[in-house]
Amino acid sequence: METISENRAFGGIQGVYSHLSQTCRCEMTFGLFLPEEAQFGPVPLLWYLSGLTCTHENAMVKAGAQQWAAEQGIALIFPDTSPRGDKVADDPEYDLGQGAGFYVNATRKPWAPHYNMWDYIAEDLPSMVQEKFPLDMTRQSIMGHSMGGHGALTLAMSLPGRYRSVSALAPIANPTATDWGTKQLRAYLGDNPADWAAHDSTALMRERGFDGPMLIDTGAADPYIDMLRPEALAAAIAERRQPATFRLHKGYDHSYFFVSTFMEDHVAFHAEALYAD
Repeated sequence: METISENRAFGGIQGVYSHLSQTCRCEMTFGLFLPEEAQFGPVPLLWYLSGLTCTHENAMVKAGAQQWAAEQGIALIFPDTSPRGDKVADDPEYDLGQGAGFYVNATRKPWAPHYNMWDYIAEDLPSMVQEKFPLDMTRQSIMGHSMGGHGALTLAMSLPGRYRSVSALAPIANPTATDWGTKQLRAYLGDNPADWAAHDSTALMRERGFDGPMLIDTGAADPYIDMLRPEALAAAIAERRQPATFRLHKGYDHSYFFVSTFMEDHVAFHAEALYAD
């Protein structure tokens, strides 16, 4: 692992690091904020998964999350959204290829050799940071924005017992039913819709739900709301009678102004679960 930078922030350290990923078969970069409490022992960890076109840096710089994480004494990790490099497949469209990993393990060429973001987030990166940093991996929660909200919800519902809580900001909630999903899932996983269901939070909610607290926020003025389909996930939550807080906010859009407005709520929500016992 290589240290790219470390900066003092809110009493803690905001670091940026790179490492050779065994699953993505390339160099990957991530941000990690460690609060002051990490000097004295392992601290809980909150994952933040970013959206389309983002790198590790977008939320790390724009979301204002470190201030609230420092108040709660929890670490924040900001993974990248896809593999990158000259030898990694890409596409000229913004919503496929580098910056658009969609948190799946690709099975089709040319994506399959590198696009294994599910395993990267679920296995590769956790194993590495557990070894290198003072993190209490028995206390993890996960959140994300847009494509990252999709990733956070699907990972949380598919890995029972891993995360104590899950939240999402403007998640792509029903990707098998919109162009923000069918295009990518077909490219990465093939033409059979049955192979896509494991990466659709609405379908997973109906099938299994989540054994823990859940918070979902979407801006009612989000210009992409028809692609996000929050109503599909809300209906599945109601059908399953899943304990969840689901909020639509008048006037808010899809931007980091929206994300940063509600970041304090989300960090406090996760801190409550992470320190529940």
